[in-house]
Amino acid sequence: MIITSISQIIAQEFSLTPYKVDNCLELWLDGSTVPFIARYRKEKTGNLDEIQLRNIIDRYIYLTELIKRKEVILKEIAAQKHLTKDLKLKIDQCFDKTELEDLYAPYKPKRRTRATLAKEKGLEPLGSLIESLNSATKTSQSLKEIASKYINSEKGVSTVEEALNGASDILAETISDKADLKAYLREFFFQTGVFVSQVKKDYPEGSTKYEMYRDYQYSVRKIPPHNILALYRGEAEKILTVNVVVDEVQVMAYLESQEIHTSNPEIRDFYRAMLKDSFNRLLKPALIREIRSDRKNYADRESIKTFETNLRNLLLAPPGGMKPTMAIDPGFRTGCKVAILSETGQFLEYEAIFPHSGAAKKQEAEAIVLKLINKYQIQLIAIGNGTASRESDRFISEVIKSLDNPPIKVIVNESGASIYSASNLARQEFPDLDVTVKGAISIGRRLQDPLAELVKIDPKSIGVGQYQHDVDQKLLQKKLEETVESCVNYVGVDLNTASQTLLQFISGITPTIANNIVIYRNQQKLFKNRRELLKVPKLGAKTFEQCAGFLRIRKGDNPLDNTAVHPESYPVVRQIAKHLQIAIPDINQVQEAERKVMIQKLESVDLKQFVTETVGILTLEDVIQELEKPGRDPREEFQYATFQEAITEISDLKIGMKLEGIVTNVVNFGAFVDIGVHQDGLVHISQLANHFVEDPKQIIHVGQIVKVQVLEIDEKLRRISLSMKSLENQ
Repeated sequence: MIITSISQIIAQEFSLTPYKVDNCLELWLDGSTVPFIARYRKEKTGNLDEIQLRNIIDRYIYLTELIKRKEVILKEIAAQKHLTKDLKLKIDQCFDKTELEDLYAPYKPKRRTRATLAKEKGLEPLGSLIESLNSATKTSQSLKEIASKYINSEKGVSTVEEALNGASDILAETISDKADLKAYLREFFFQTGVFVSQVKKDYPEGSTKYEMYRDYQYSVRKIPPHNILALYRGEAEKILTVNVVVDEVQVMAYLESQEIHTSNPEIRDFYRAMLKDSFNRLLKPALIREIRSDRKNYADRESIKTFETNLRNLLLAPPGGMKPTMAIDPGFRTGCKVAILSETGQFLEYEAIFPHSGAAKKQEAEAIVLKLINKYQIQLIAIGNGTASRESDRFISEVIKSLDNPPIKVIVNESGASIYSASNLARQEFPDLDVTVKGAISIGRRLQDPLAELVKIDPKSIGVGQYQHDVDQKLLQKKLEETVESCVNYVGVDLNTASQTLLQFISGITPTIANNIVIYRNQQKLFKNRRELLKVPKLGAKTFEQCAGFLRIRKGDNPLDNTAVHPESYPVVRQIAKHLQIAIPDINQVQEAERKVMIQKLESVDLKQFVTETVGILTLEDVIQELEKPGRDPREEFQYATFQEAITEISDLKIGMKLEGIVTNVVNFGAFVDIGVHQDGLVHISQLANHFVEDPKQIIHVGQIVKVQVLEIDEKLRRISLSMKSLENQ
């Protein structure tokens, strides 16, 4: 019953057909992963994509938690004998946690407050009496006369003023617990409130990185996420004071219009003072906390969303390919670490060279590099972008310029490589190698296949986030793990070469099963077909269903095992192949001319004749797409930036220079671009294009090669301002 009602709510909220939500939740609750549902259960969900599926699941979890909370609250209020039909209806129809807690507030057990102390002194009846007098349009009774009856020195009420103050405390708390008032004021704060910050007096002008927040004001509703996080960080570092201000005259006018009903001047004055106290002491602090928390959550979500997008673009960066690779971790005094990798990323050899330590050492280094290039037929050279990167890049350029077929040379972002090289995973992979060699290997593998290597590193260490240590760490971890899972399954992995780390991101595969796959592979050498996976310990039918379509086997027993076609669809593929007179073994091997003919046949087939109860048109369309380009990599074609050889340091830059660079990070206020001077430049959002840009992510992404122009240079602060305006960046 709960699932049905929740799915109906979700369907209505997301404007979806109920069956799509029902099937999505049914599959997920049965153990199916989001990538599997999105890719292989399109008929059941009506072709919902991963984002829609995750939104449904997240909302389901939220509403499930809400229902459990409702049960607790209803039970608590009922025990107090305060549960009316009207209140129960309001709670039943509530689908927001904040609104639910507002409804529960008057009945929630409280710590000892001024109101509870007043109640203990026997002043609750006085508060109720004053409340009833306020409801009466006319009354001639004097508050002091009424209050004098509640003087009780034994209970600590010695004067009329103490009695009235106690009654005011009780009524002030009652006002602060009213759900309708809180809802109105919460919206008022959100719509009209202003964040105001100042730099503390201890910090003179120009002495802090928070100068723009020295006398800062910004609408609560419109404040950008990065500004919120910067304000809170400055406050945490005790450099800034941050407040939320509203027009309190309007607030008091609203409260008085809602709560003062009598014409009795004495009671009206009492109520005005009580309402002011209720707002200043109870409502305002609580609402400001809520607003600050709400804006923090908003900033967290937006920053994490940006982080997700950047991470996805980084993980899905075009691979250099399965080619013999020379990887160089540059250095001056300690030399450059050179690691040789096979076309599958296997470590083959290591050398240390010292091209920046005098002519003799440089000549020796040149000989070593040429020897290794010839010995291993190197096609790619990966150079880390850290210290001595541009000098090493120039050295390699000189070495390979005389070669007839020089390798492609690429400067690779090495963020996080040192963290990987010192990790337990690196120690397991290369127990006998020095950490610097492991770092070079990681740099080389990043060029060959960014996805396969970067999954070994905590996404927070890759350097594509914004205020990543300030946001909700639990939510950040969850979203980044989802992003990695999505990317890995989107590309698929080679079952016979994938690392244990890469395998455990595949749909349905746990770390234990990933380890068992590697052990089995090591014992049996290579998997020959997907069905062989069922021989792996703890990999049963359900796991096989979830993972099989995302695992590729090159040169195996069945050509379909090197495609994204799921084994459950193999029978229909055989029917289609028979109908078109195509031999399945030829799918991966036909020549270009024959492939064109085969594609024409596949595109012309009437798929309706192959539809069954379990295989629909959407699945068949995916099957045809896979057969047309079996084993294809969905990532874009490999490209790389070319830095100007004469520009290696920030001091080499001149205003107006036009350079080529690579986007390393996209944030809400622009993008950072590596132009080869060991300091990324910022293209502010206003300089991204000749037209207005609302969201940088819409026009630029991490890994994109762009043309930029230098606007400003501050060598002292190491800040570079760049522009992409009026330059071709298509």
